[in-house]
Amino acid sequence: MVMRLALLLLVLLVGPLQAEPSRPLASSEARLLILHDHGNPVVAEMVRLTLRGEYDLTVSLEDLRFPDSESYDWMQIDRDRWFKERIGGRMIQVFERDIALFPRRAGMLTVPAITHDLTHVLDKGMREKRSVTSAPAQITVRPYPGDRRPLAAHALVLTDELSAEPGKLQKDEVLTRRVTIEALGALAHHLPPRPDLQQPWLISFTQPELRETIPTPQGPVSRVVWEWQLRPRTGEPGVLPAVAFPWFDTDSRQMEVAPMKPIPFGFAGFGNNFGAREADGVRFRLILTALVALAFGAALTACLWDRIPSLAPLLRAVRRSPHLAEMEQAVRTGDLHALRAAAARHLAWRGQTTVRQSRLLGQLDNSIFGPKRSDDLDLARWLTQFRR
Repeated sequence: MVMRLALLLLVLLVGPLQAEPSRPLASSEARLLILHDHGNPVVAEMVRLTLRGEYDLTVSLEDLRFPDSESYDWMQIDRDRWFKERIGGRMIQVFERDIALFPRRAGMLTVPAITHDLTHVLDKGMREKRSVTSAPAQITVRPYPGDRRPLAAHALVLTDELSAEPGKLQKDEVLTRRVTIEALGALAHHLPPRPDLQQPWLISFTQPELRETIPTPQGPVSRVVWEWQLRPRTGEPGVLPAVAFPWFDTDSRQMEVAPMKPIPFGFAGFGNNFGAREADGVRFRLILTALVALAFGAALTACLWDRIPSLAPLLRAVRRSPHLAEMEQAVRTGDLHALRAAAARHLAWRGQTTVRQSRLLGQLDNSIFGPKRSDDLDLARWLTQFRR
């Protein structure tokens, strides 16, 4: 009998804090829940949490602080909501707060218990303080599929703006280049670092970097802005190489690439006295055209490597990728994450940064990061097709 009374007392004290949402509240009861999607997030991917309090109380004051942790970054993305909702046939006061959480490492992530301090009004007008604590929540986090700084977003846009045509600059003219990257569902420090545009033939001045994160109900929108003032030293033509920024698309569950395009530089009518002679202008245009064609050809070859059946086998015979052994070892052990990372390094070694063109990588990403993981993928056959 004593044991039953003790068990009943424990249920009355602890039950409201960990109650299921479907169970009606008892009179003057309160509970706090941590709601989240049960997907397969990767490192740095936004996990949307909703803190939901259900209180059969008249709340006048409240205070809730989301705990910091070395395991995640977080920010509140919308205003707190207080409203009435019918639960179990009675109108209950409901509190909701939306949190965007970003895991910093792979493995089991634990969101600790959260306490909501309330001051509620009793029937006789007296005020009483009460604390309601949630149960902790656990989220399984997958490794990030790339080998650079983790960047996962619902959408990412890169804008590359030039103040003038870089191949036809006038004497003493300075070109201003402004690059903006905006990402939905990421924090500002997740965005890539500013690239180094220094070249021996180029004079460059770098403006201070701008980084900011703006909360929205759909998730934070992060932005980074880089700006350079660029001018060739002598006017001789040159090409500023392209820069690629890989990122993980959380909707397609695949790696994508946002590119900064290559830029040809030179003065209009390059030659003696900047265009004094028509022949020098023609020479400049020929050289500039050849440089741009060379850069374009190199980029096209990297993108279409596997679509050139006569050239690719010959080059592979001459130079063997140092990452093939890693892929073969990953296939033997069945390690999908190691195989994905080795395949990305192999593509980078071959100069193929546009991984979205590979249907096979998409199959591997779906097996690892898809909503329903699949173990039916034949890794040996996959590697044979990938090497072709």
